[in-house]
Amino acid sequence: MPRRLDRTTAIGFWLVVISAVVYWFANRDFNAGRGDFFYLAEAFLNGRTWLDFQPGPNDVIIDGDRFFVPFAPFPAIAFMPLVLFTGGQTADIFESGINAVLAACSVGMGWWLLGRIGVERLWDRVWLVALLGFSTQILWITTRGGVWHTGHLVATLLTLGCLIELWGRRRAWLIGLMAGAAFLTRAPLAFAVPFYALMLVDQSALAASWRIPPLRELPWRSWTLLAAGVLPSIVGFFWYNQLRFGTPLESGYALATLPEWLEEQRQLGLFSLAHLPMNLDYLFVHLPTPIGEFPFFRPDGLGMSVFLTSPGLLFAVRADWRRACPWLLFGAAVLVLIPTLLYYGGGWLQYGYRYFLDSIPFIWAICAMAAVYRGGISWRWRAAIAIGLVVMAFGPYWAYRI
Repeated sequence: MPRRLDRTTAIGFWLVVISAVVYWFANRDFNAGRGDFFYLAEAFLNGRTWLDFQPGPNDVIIDGDRFFVPFAPFPAIAFMPLVLFTGGQTADIFESGINAVLAACSVGMGWWLLGRIGVERLWDRVWLVALLGFSTQILWITTRGGVWHTGHLVATLLTLGCLIELWGRRRAWLIGLMAGAAFLTRAPLAFAVPFYALMLVDQSALAASWRIPPLRELPWRSWTLLAAGVLPSIVGFFWYNQLRFGTPLESGYALATLPEWLEEQRQLGLFSLAHLPMNLDYLFVHLPTPIGEFPFFRPDGLGMSVFLTSPGLLFAVRADWRRACPWLLFGAAVLVLIPTLLYYGGGWLQYGYRYFLDSIPFIWAICAMAAVYRGGISWRWRAAIAIGLVVMAFGPYWAYRI
């Protein structure tokens, strides 16, 4: 890190500030009414794993006068210092501002990661962080707020943290801690851990061509530290389930209250191939309906093709695929996505396919590698990013209308 605030760092700082303001203007009038993580943090501080009130009609587990939150607990753990001073209700009131700051931090961490990867041209960095922050589901989930979306923001920050460390000092124990926390935020991110391990194979793994080293060259010590970093979250996951439901294998998702139409989906299986066509449609194919008045299209809230919302991510195809790193990142993106493609929930209500956000940091990092390999981002690819920015700019408009 520079001893003084250099120009690049200063620009990144102001982009974070500007992003926070934009996110707050987008979400300040939307009341999601589900600040479950803040109340759960308050419950943890009082030695409880349940709430003493029902936060909403759905996505809650009712056991007499106890109300359990089915969502993974790390965001509540992270909010405990804040809630210790503000209380759960006050933190809930300021949720829009808190989420705006979290989303802006993802822009800042993206800027940081671009520097680590080697994107030197400032305008290339600006285009890439615009792609991450405003042509993906980050803008939509920040606008809508609520327990479902706050968890996504926290998980995105943790994944970016893992990638920053992989392009930095590569401290395996720290990567493990962040990867474990990401798992305790969004469970599918557990599938990224094997790829973090492969990216630790040697100090030049991020730049070297793909090869299988002999056993003596494998980083056994780093892998042990990585596992040690992840282990507390795995133990915590099973212990948390045991405390709540009397069995370490029940996460609560199969028990949560749902509207009737969604309950019918879950009856097909919490995870099932039966859900795959639906989710693939929402991710790749689903389009809004044309209408005769501004803005001349209307999303249905079920999903929208990523080729429409985030076409700039296709820039990843321009990376140097002869090397191992893009393949490892792509493998992480695919493996993390598989559980959600088999999941009954679908991600509603959404503008785009919000579950894809778990995979986006990996694909976006490949885009950064493409910018380095190609010496910058051409105007053709900047135009693709701009299209996604325009499409997603209507997200806040529809957030208040669907």
